[in-house]
Amino acid sequence: MERYQSEHPRVLGLVAVGLDNVDGHQRITQTQDFLVVGGSEETHERMQETAMLFEEALERTGRTLADTDLEEVISLLCEIRDAMSET
Repeated sequence: MERYQSEHPRVLGLVAVGLDNVDGHQRITQTQDFLVVGGSEETHERMQETAMLFEEALERTGRTLADTDLEEVISLLCEIRDAMSET
């Protein structure tokens, strides 16, 4: 059986990992496109917000994550990062 090969890489999901947890609490959040794991309460909440904003932005494009070019995924994430750093 041949593996599916595309000319362009496809993003099928995103993983956000927080490494600053010191309280021992296990934090896991799963959305349609993201798996958010770990982090302090503050870090995890920020990653959750990023996931939510990303999915809202993707919804506005009318496409699924798998149908979105890698460059656009990166661009959306950078826009969200920049907008979050302004607040």
